[in-house]
Amino acid sequence: MSNLHVSAHPLVAHKLAKLRDARTEPKKFRELVREIAGLLAYEATADLVMEDIEVTTPLATASGKILKDKIGLIPILRAGLGMVEGFWDLMPGAEVWHIGIYRDENTLKPVEYYNKLPTEPTVSVCLILDPMLATGGSATATVEVLKRWGVKRIKFVGIIGAPEGIAAMTKAHPEVPIHLAAVDERLNNVGYILPGLGDAGDREFGTA
Repeated sequence: MSNLHVSAHPLVAHKLAKLRDARTEPKKFRELVREIAGLLAYEATADLVMEDIEVTTPLATASGKILKDKIGLIPILRAGLGMVEGFWDLMPGAEVWHIGIYRDENTLKPVEYYNKLPTEPTVSVCLILDPMLATGGSATATVEVLKRWGVKRIKFVGIIGAPEGIAAMTKAHPEVPIHLAAVDERLNNVGYILPGLGDAGDREFGTA
């Protein structure tokens, strides 16, 4: 899939192994999510638009570049919140807009319950953040919300994806790049990724 980008960085693989471990406590789990998010942020933003500037060094004038794109971070509540700090470490000026979508445990369909986006887009690129791309329902619904908002450039950044979720996203929004740390085997009969890491939100917030 041309829109799928899976990190091959050794640090991502190293931290992901620790993240999966059932013995990893919530504090360490949150740290690992933030660190992996930062590494994925580096890879997912490689094509941002730049503009030329001139800066004065202590010795002379130098040509440089700064970001032209205005970035919006869209963490899917609640697990996506854990990824924000990793992106903010690299892009402290990024705006954060929250969209609340949960997966109905009976139907596995997304249900939107919170959306405070302003009337008009305030950013040129939106990065959807969610550690798990399972059925793809929440991610697909979030892209639809952002498209209605008027954003033209959208990316999804997650940690683990299931083939089913990747396929659903690609079918619904083939133009949206998907950046992941790993692609796992499949979903189980209740929609959890195998081998996965369990419920990312519960493990982040200590509510398992």
